[in-house]
Amino acid sequence: MKARHKKLILIGVVVAALGAVAALVLNAFQSNLVFFFSPTQVVNGEAPKERAFRIGGLVEDGSLRREADGVTAHFRITDTAQTIPVTYKGLLPDLFKEGKGVVAEGRMNSSGVFVAEQVLAKHDENYMPPEAASALEQAQKAQKTVVAPK
Repeated sequence: MKARHKKLILIGVVVAALGAVAALVLNAFQSNLVFFFSPTQVVNGEAPKERAFRIGGLVEDGSLRREADGVTAHFRITDTAQTIPVTYKGLLPDLFKEGKGVVAEGRMNSSGVFVAEQVLAKHDENYMPPEAASALEQAQKAQKTVVAPK
């Protein structure tokens, strides 16, 4: 075999290896991608049914209920237009309170309850995750544009 053929084979092997590495990296990135949805989007069926996603909004006043085991909590997240029930097993952040902003990551179960694997609360008085703030703003605009028939 000529030296020229050996170089071509080597280049082909390197290009194939780089292609395989790129495919593996993109596949790992895609499988770890988590999207954000508002309660209105979840109710409208826009959220994935088979993958984890994030849901954000405000913890509905009067909705927080803790079980006797001390680690399981039930609450509702609202964007002022729609409400989603959430169950979380674990310690809630210290800043988690009713009426305050929250983002939860997890999946919807078959009974329509969001089972959170992680709950994130806002960290100061003026902060709300940008996704949650945007979702609340869009829901409020949608409520204003809906006119009740007379």
